Amino acid sequence: MTSKTTEALLSPFEMHDLHLKNRVALAPMTRARAGETRLANPLMAEYYAQRAGAGLVITEATTVSAQGNGWVGSPGIYTDEQGQAWKQVVDAVHAQGSPIFLQLWHCGRASHSDFHGGELPVSASAVALQGDGLHTPQGKKAHETPRALRTEELPGIVQDYVDAARRAKDAGFDGVEVHSANGYLLDQFLQSRTNQRTDEYGGSIENRFRLLREIVTAIGKVFPPNRIAVRLAPNGVFNDMGSPDYRETFLYAARELDGMGLAYLHVMDGLAFGFHELGTPMTLSEFRKVFHGPLMGNCGYDQTSANAAIQNGDADLIAIGRPFLANPDLIERYQNGWELAEANQETIYAANPPSVGYTDYPTYSA
Repeated sequence: MTSKTTEALLSPFEMHDLHLKNRVALAPMTRARAGETRLANPLMAEYYAQRAGAGLVITEATTVSAQGNGWVGSPGIYTDEQGQAWKQVVDAVHAQGSPIFLQLWHCGRASHSDFHGGELPVSASAVALQGDGLHTPQGKKAHETPRALRTEELPGIVQDYVDAARRAKDAGFDGVEVHSANGYLLDQFLQSRTNQRTDEYGGSIENRFRLLREIVTAIGKVFPPNRIAVRLAPNGVFNDMGSPDYRETFLYAARELDGMGLAYLHVMDGLAFGFHELGTPMTLSEFRKVFHGPLMGNCGYDQTSANAAIQNGDADLIAIGRPFLANPDLIERYQNGWELAEANQETIYAANPPSVGYTDYPTYSA
């Protein structure tokens, strides 16, 4: 029997023209199983199918260009071969009765020249990421100061997203989520911490939002707006983010996106990955006041807090990440009040063979 603590979370939801069997989304989580080719593969198809009890499946972040790469073993969708490789994943998830969205990604400065044949990673401005380095194909390296993208290069960035969305549609994806969070390229343009431009893409909030607006609008030529989503992270410190004008910036972005008829707005409202402490944390209720379409919360939710967010009207959907790692049957465990397994942290991103800590977690057994 479904308990009172999960009945709202497990109720169906009509997301525009898509029927979701419950209000849980599989959160996008980088798992680094695509190898050097960055091609989706049968193991990935098995992984996503195992977790398709979620009402909506969102893929791991997937790069829209070679320039966007910044993570060893993450998948791409910037070649036709990569696009077609995703079809096996889409088909496996659809066979389980769930829609699937592809998350579109460009790492921006959260990358290294080792990924780019010696060329520097790019960003809104030449502002280095302050951190303890990142893993590259040649091992762990210190962060570099990125090269600021030239104004004339930005239409090409927009086109990369459009081409990636077209490949996603050809592969059968139900929609796409534009990753504009967690300190990656579009977040680097949006936030004043990383955007020090003096052209029409910098300075005012309106200008800093311009690239995201252009990308969402352009993808609208491939998917209808109600099949396009955007992810934001107003509270996050991940990848050295956090701007003094964060509240003004993200409320502006949400208002503007509200007028675009999106599938949903995905807000990283939780503080599980750290908080920049530049004021009080932004909440879903703040976004609810300015964004009137489907709203998705994420970051640190368990079944009780997720259900409460749905029940009290703060969110329509909650993305669940880490609990899904070791619990492919998470929805059934929620339904039945079964105990959750714990994931092995050492095999989240890499293992030999790659199935270890990925597709080998068992379903519940009493």
